[in-house]
Amino acid sequence: MSVCQPVQIVTAHSVTDGAGVHLHRAIGTPHLEDLDPFLLLDEFRNDDPAQYIAGFPDHPHRGIETVTYMLAGAMRHGDNQGNAGRLGPGDVQWMTAGRGIVHSEMPEQEKGLLWGFQLWVNLAADRKMSAPRYQEIKAADIPVVTRGDVIVKVIAGALDGVSGAIHGIDVDPTYFDVALPDGAAFVHELPAGHAAFAYVFEGATETGGGDGASRVGRGHLAVLGSGDQVRLRAKGGAARVLVVAGRPLREPIVRYGPFVMNTREQIVQAIDDFRAGRFT
Repeated sequence: MSVCQPVQIVTAHSVTDGAGVHLHRAIGTPHLEDLDPFLLLDEFRNDDPAQYIAGFPDHPHRGIETVTYMLAGAMRHGDNQGNAGRLGPGDVQWMTAGRGIVHSEMPEQEKGLLWGFQLWVNLAADRKMSAPRYQEIKAADIPVVTRGDVIVKVIAGALDGVSGAIHGIDVDPTYFDVALPDGAAFVHELPAGHAAFAYVFEGATETGGGDGASRVGRGHLAVLGSGDQVRLRAKGGAARVLVVAGRPLREPIVRYGPFVMNTREQIVQAIDDFRAGRFT
């Protein structure tokens, strides 16, 4: 087995989105525009309601999937397909926008810590106009694998024969939340050819192996190079890491705000369809 060494370490940068929500963005910036098939990774973490209370009112998407994973606080989802739900700590929402959806994501609180992540996953050209789909998984239904003191929430993919909570996603994703005590290690074999990253959101890790290993601290994302295994070790205290991988699509990407298609003409059509009320 060969270890996937970090080939780039990206600092998540402060941005605002929605109606003024303060975020830290690791994918979807000039420093890392995308990591095929992943288009965006945001961490929202704030205990100041003024920084999150306005939320994400009604807005459209086409051509992508959005994945929301909550750690603290609560968000209310609603869309024009009739789906509605409340995401609390540990809950996951995997929404396939397909040919078009209009939804809102609004905080269900007026004080306290709101903390979580949103990941955007690209759809293949022949799936961009598919029917929208909504999966909401409660924390209690997300499998947990324990390896000694290491605790892994298996949101998507498989670990030690345990399948994740999310199924039926075209890029065959891996999505783990890995909690490591100080000095503990996590090793996992990734599917061949998948693009992968590790995002540290608590503590720090040594990522990779041997001379190619790098220290990755809180709020940093390590892009993992070619290889068979991801290797992490907590350094200087406990750590917590998102480990995410997926099959690259290797198709043209043309993006305009919430629309991600393969050609400029398709983007123009998406804008026209949204303005004409055809996202139904």
